[in-house]
Parts: sequence; C-alpha cells; structure tokens
Amino acid sequence: MFSVENKIIDERIPYIKFSCNLEACKGACCTVKGGKGAPLADFEIFEIQNCLSEVSKYLSERSLEIIKENSGIEGYSGNYTTSCIDDEDCVFVYYEDDIAKCAFEKAFQDGKIEFRKPISCHLFPIRISNFGGDVIRYEKFIECKPALIKGQTDNVPLHIFLKDALVRAYGEKWYQKLKDKCESLLKVTNEVEM
Repeated sequence: MFSVENKIIDERIPYIKFSCNLEACKGACCTVKGGKGAPLADFEIFEIQNCLSEVSKYLSERSLEIIKENSGIEGYSGNYTTSCIDDEDCVFVYYEDDIAKCAFEKAFQDGKIEFRKPISCHLFPIRISNFGGDVIRYEKFIECKPALIKGQTDNVPLHIFLKDALVRAYGEKWYQKLKDKCESLLKVTNEVEM
C-alpha cells in the first residue's frame, strides 16, 4: 500500500494494465450475479431520482416495473445499491445488440442528463472502502480478463484508463499526484529489473 494525500492506494494499481473490451466481456460488470447492484453514495440518490424520466427511455419494461416499486434503489444511508433484475442485471442496464450498457451513461452521452453514472461504476474495477479514510483498491473480477489482456496489448495502465473517473472522484490535482506516484513506482521497478 502507498498513500496519495490521505488516500491509501492498493500497491497493485500502478502495475495493472487494463482497457475494457466490451465485445469480449459483453458488459459483465453490469450483470454480476449476486443480488446487489452497484454501490451508491448517499448524494447519488437525489441525482438518480432526478434523472429517471430521461433514463427510463432506454430501459426494458421489467426494469421500469422495478423502478416504479423502489426507484431502482435498495438499502439505507451509507449502504445504498442499485436494484437488480432476478439477482443479475442492474435495473439501469439496457442492451445494445448483446452488450449490457448503462442507461445513465447513454443519457449522459446523448446530452440528456449531467449525471454520468454512479461513481462506483465509473471507477470499476477500482473499489473504494472507508476505514477512517478512503482505501482505493483493485478488485479482481474474472469477467474482466479480456480487459486485462487488452490493457496489456495496448499498454494502458489502470490509473490512466480510469483517469476521468478518478478525476471525478478526487479532482485533477489529486489525480496528477497519483499518476506521478504510479510512474515513480514503475520507474523504480523497471530500474531494479535491469
């Protein structure tokens, strides 16, 4: 582990290469079996509720039924998640061909809403835990193997791939410090290997 300001960073993050490959994984991160959807920050509940009318245009009838029941949100303050359909697809998933995609991101890209998507989704496969401060960790997910292969092939470090999400979460200055620290650690590792 290392730290950037008051954030603890998983020591694997500088060394992981990662670049989503939707053609191979089919949007698996949006369809994880297990009943709980994406973790939500308390402040995102209001954002989600404000976006429902636009986002609903992309969703299936089954998703709309669930959203009508509970706004697509489950849990309680400090432990909210998106709802899932039959313990699998996030209720905010739509399909483009056979690829699961986020309706929030689609509406955002179409200029309909300003909320891009839940920050936990934007940061994936990085997860944030809080133990008196943020702990930023990489979560290995077998369905992301194609992203690891593509990241290696294209030489895309995880922290570069997730730049927009990390800036959104912590700001540009913090991200630059993370990037500098990752590059410094990589340089030392490369020098040791020579």
